[in-house]
Amino acid sequence: MDQSVSLISASGESKLDRVAVEEPLQITIDGHPVAVLMRTPGDDEVLVTGFLKTEGIIRFRAEIRKLVIDANHALVFLTDEVEWDVTRLSRNLFSASSCGICGKATIDAVMGEQVVLNDGPVFDRGVLLAAPDLLREKQITFNSTGGLHGCGLFSRSGELLAIHEDVGRHNAVDKVIGRALLDEFDPTDSFLLVSGRVSFEVMQKALAAGIPMVAAVSAPSSLAIEFAKQSNQTLVAFLRPPGFNVYSGAERLNGSALP
Repeated sequence: MDQSVSLISASGESKLDRVAVEEPLQITIDGHPVAVLMRTPGDDEVLVTGFLKTEGIIRFRAEIRKLVIDANHALVFLTDEVEWDVTRLSRNLFSASSCGICGKATIDAVMGEQVVLNDGPVFDRGVLLAAPDLLREKQITFNSTGGLHGCGLFSRSGELLAIHEDVGRHNAVDKVIGRALLDEFDPTDSFLLVSGRVSFEVMQKALAAGIPMVAAVSAPSSLAIEFAKQSNQTLVAFLRPPGFNVYSGAERLNGSALP
């Protein structure tokens, strides 16, 4: 979602520009406010669904009994079978668009919850190298504003299964994972591509969905690399054809090897 704003250029000319929309979304689960996400409106159902999945609150879409989006408020009602602890979620009630992990109580708490993925599947280098152009072609709002992060989920054959944009990179990831849940397709044989850098939380969210490989057009953080190694995820960064760097899990890429 974007909107027109007026501006004055360096030459003093008055003109219109397109900018990405950023608004708050408060998430309330069974009457408990748990987070306020600064996000790009328009795909709130998939965002909230992905958020619930990556926060470990739900495993399946069917565990959401009802989801109501009312302006900038998401009301979530879970089935009786879902057991969750509002204190374990440990988020402050504000999460900036630039950093979703900021609201976590401690990084150690998140690291302690991680699982380790099994080996495989193996991805083709050519499929990986073709993915950035495919993602960029579908970043409609970015192309008009230059102000949104993009995230795509790709199959092993290179098919773009889901693509979403948002002012927050972690929101874009949640949206893609939420789309997989709503459309009921298994992301564990796929890879995630983000249009910017890859952070710890991007790796953590991918792991929560069972996604074995994350690729980024830009750089990884040190904690993202550490997390990927501990969780047996493949981490690729600086994916700019004709090359890329592999920081973890090179065995999942045909012909790749870590130095």
